[in-house]
Amino acid sequence: MARETQDEYAERRGNPMKAAQRGMRPPVLKRFYKHAAAGETDGGFALLLDGKMAKTPAKKRLLLPTRALAEAVATEWGAQASEIDPAKMPLTRLANLAIDRIEEETASIRKEIVRYASSDHVLYRAGEPEGLVALQAAHWDPILEWAHSALGAHFILAEGVNFAAQPEAALAAVRAEAEKWPVPFAFAALASLTSLAGSALIALALARGRLGTVDAWNAAHVDEDWNTRQWGEDAEAVSRRAQRFSEFEAAAKMLALLDRP
Repeated sequence: MARETQDEYAERRGNPMKAAQRGMRPPVLKRFYKHAAAGETDGGFALLLDGKMAKTPAKKRLLLPTRALAEAVATEWGAQASEIDPAKMPLTRLANLAIDRIEEETASIRKEIVRYASSDHVLYRAGEPEGLVALQAAHWDPILEWAHSALGAHFILAEGVNFAAQPEAALAAVRAEAEKWPVPFAFAALASLTSLAGSALIALALARGRLGTVDAWNAAHVDEDWNTRQWGEDAEAVSRRAQRFSEFEAAAKMLALLDRP
């Protein structure tokens, strides 16, 4: 059963998180500083470039809530060469997004997370071939078991691509869980994981430690990987996927460097 990629899925849904991420990608700039470091200041931990506090694209102070996260962001800046390459700074981009956009878009993004859960791709199973059926079950059944035991959410499985309405109680459980994640940083990371995985349940399982980053990524790409094994790889698709994984990994890292709820 061929299914659309996560990028195609997000674009079709008019995903506000994807739109926000696109809006936070600054142009390439020449490196204008020698040293990048983290420093404690009023309100948190700042990114310091040659001792001066950095700002976001919206000209807000680039303040992080923990020293560990600020140091990780500073490491990205320190690793830049003669030009600043935003593609190699996924933590910085996500931090900018959290500071500049998340608070004003929290309600719409939270609704989008619940919408992902309402048609989450881990709920839609192939009827054949046997290899794909078994692979989906191996990756996705433990996630549904976790959602049931940890969130009290019972979801309905469907075969193929025909829509199956999910119980309101299950969606309410996802909504309640999404509301627990503090705005802006933890919530931005959770929203990014949801968008990149194309699955609220995979994102929540990763956020709560049920899945590791690589296991969550593999779970998000079961169908895509199956199709690749049947038909071969496309170099452009491989490149796009590598970039998405760097963003996914950064969102997971941000959660790990925060004080979780």
